[in-house]
Order: sequence, then C-alpha cells, then structure tokens
Amino acid sequence: MKVLVVGGGGREHALCWKLAQSPLLEKLWCAPGNAGIASVAECVDLGAEDIPGLVAFARAQAVDLVVVGPEAPLTLGLADACRAAGIACFGPSAAAARLEGSKIFCKQVADAVGAPTAAWAEFEDPGAARAYLGRVGAPIVLKADGLAAGKGVVVAATMAEAEQALTEIMEQRVHGAAGARLVIEECLVGEEVSLFALCDGKTALPLDAARDHKRAFDGDRGPNTGGMGAYSPTAAFTPALQAQAMARIIQPCLDEMARRGTPFTGVLFAGLMLTAAGPKLIEFNVRFGDPECQALMLRLESDLLPLLRDAALGRLAGHTPRWRDEAAIVVVMATRGYPGAYINGSEIRGLQGLGEVTIFHAGTRMVAGRLTAQGGRVLGIGATGKTLAEARAKAGAAIARIDWPEGFCRGDIGAVAVEG
Repeated sequence: MKVLVVGGGGREHALCWKLAQSPLLEKLWCAPGNAGIASVAECVDLGAEDIPGLVAFARAQAVDLVVVGPEAPLTLGLADACRAAGIACFGPSAAAARLEGSKIFCKQVADAVGAPTAAWAEFEDPGAARAYLGRVGAPIVLKADGLAAGKGVVVAATMAEAEQALTEIMEQRVHGAAGARLVIEECLVGEEVSLFALCDGKTALPLDAARDHKRAFDGDRGPNTGGMGAYSPTAAFTPALQAQAMARIIQPCLDEMARRGTPFTGVLFAGLMLTAAGPKLIEFNVRFGDPECQALMLRLESDLLPLLRDAALGRLAGHTPRWRDEAAIVVVMATRGYPGAYINGSEIRGLQGLGEVTIFHAGTRMVAGRLTAQGGRVLGIGATGKTLAEARAKAGAAIARIDWPEGFCRGDIGAVAVEG
C-alpha cells in the first residue's frame, strides 16, 4: 500500500514510525513532516491544512490511504475531499469532527444518549457567564467552544482564576474565534485517563488507554500545555472500567453520530475522569492524542496499517489488537518559555547513542546540517520496560545526555503511578 500521513508533530512521527514497520507498506509520505520523520518517510512540502494540495498529491501518487494526524484539517474537510476523490481516508468527516471542533456539540451528543459527563452550561454573553460563575462558585472548569490547540481549557481552583479565564477567553479572545462561545462545567474529581477507540462508522474497537500530563511543570504546576508526557498502560483503568466506558460512552455516541447521518470514522479519543460513580466523559477528540499516541505505538504489537485501512473502509469487525506486555513512557522536551513565548532556532545535540529509547520529533528542522528546535514541544523521549519504573529510568538517563540548554522537561512523568 501507498500511504500519506498528514501532519508534522510527534504524533505523526509515531504513526510513521509504526507504519514503516508494516510488511504491507510499499511507500510512505508525510506532509509536511519534520527532521525526525524524514528518517522513516519521504517528507512532502505541503501544509497539513492545504486540502486541495494534499488531495492532488494523493491522486497523482495513487495513494491508497491518507492518515490524518491533527484535528484542524479534519474540521476543514480533508477526509471529505479525499473520499470525494475516491481515496480512502482514516479520519472523520468535517461534520463528525465537530465532536472536537465544538465542545458544545460534544456535550449535546453525550446528553442525547445519556452518556455520563459533567453538568454543564453554555454561554455567548460574558455577563451571563460571569453571573453563572457567581452562582456556582469554584472549583469550576471553563472551556472555549472551538479549537484552541489543546489550550482552551482552564480548571479554575478559585473564583479569581475563573474570572481571569472568562475574561481572557470571551473578552480578550486569546484563542480567537474559538472563544466566541464558552462552556462552564462541573469540576469532576478522580483520575484522568485517555481512552482511544478505532471506529468505522458502526464498530468501535478499543485500543489501550494512556495517562497524559498537561501542566508545564513538575507537581502538575504551571499553565496547561498540549501535553508534557504520557504513559501506558494505566493501572487504575481496569478491563471492567474500559468495558463500562465502551458500553456507556463510546458505542452509544458512535451510534448517535450514525443516527444523525454523520457516521464517525477514524479514532475517537475520549478524555475520561474515573470518578467514584464510574468513568465520566470530559471531552472527545477526533484524532490520536499527542503524546499519548507515541506511548501507544511503542506498546502496539499488531500491524497498524491494516487496522487504519479497515477502519477507513468500514470493516473493523473481527480485529483484535495485540499489545506488548510492557509499560511505555514518553517525556516531552520543550523550548524554554513554552507554552508562552519562546525563541526558535536553538541547536539540539547528543541524540545519538542514547541507549534503549526511541526519539519522536515534534518541532525540529535541519538547518545547514544542524538539528534545530522549531516549535514549543520539540522532542518526545520514548522508552519501554517490564515496569513503568524501568521505562522511566531509561527515559531519564537518555534525557540527561541530550545537549540542549534551551530545552526543558518535566521530571515527574509517571511518578505518581510508580510511587502508588
């Protein structure tokens, strides 16, 4: 098969790395890719949101399957355009991608099937939202309705934090048009996990779960980021809880999307809170998480290509993914200043001979023979082990040998799980 992966981050590097191992693969491209992806796929100078350009390339190269990594091209209709051109695409239509593109739509679908989720309210008027905050108090969660690169959610512990978030999202529009509408919801208590399910419009096939770390600094301090690390599996998310989440959340919502005439094809990523009353839905994403995808690909034993192909073609029934009996961890190295202002172009050295780790590139570029950082999140240091403690030790030893003074990372990814 000839495959085109769309995107240029750590998630796409992990997908390309895994797809490149498939005996079914004839040729692999990635658009636009990055310096690390170039080692396993041919990078194409096309932006992830260049819908006409991507479809034209896929047609010219007789691509058999397009695999879309980020959410933005999905909400812009890349999957629709591919299918209209007769090209199989792993990813939902623009209509189905609203599950991530609109927090309000996600909540409406969950409510329609009685899927357990946090109590919520929606607002277009900042004054009404502020009055509601005054009635419900803190802790409380505020979410920009639209896409905000994973940074549109604020968990406010105090009323002052809630007021500031409301002002920034709705009045200062720090996330642009994404903040035109606001969701204010109950702050759920428990352990958060990310559950992924491959979907072909009717069948939902659970993959394993992972735990993400969103805050920038150790101890879950600092601002929210796109993700500073992840590990898999998660001991708290037992097979019984997974079955409950599939039966009460994933499958009913998949059925509801089909009933609405917008069947969901691709990967459905459910952010869950494991509460005392069972798993509750925090939100849906319509693509693999980043960096959860990296951890999952390190553990996936099955060939990824036929799974993605058959999801795109509506024939997932009968598949059973196999997983390595190992723990996996990914620690993100980011440019100092992230998720705020940072400076691009610093050189990264020392990535060779790091031992039993896999380096996933997110924001890198080769400039005059030098590997440089070109983004906030730049590298993902992945490792596996018989235990999570062993995987953490391998990743930590490799990070200590990387020569990048302008970079930083959290030192406590997975620590709570290891320490019990």
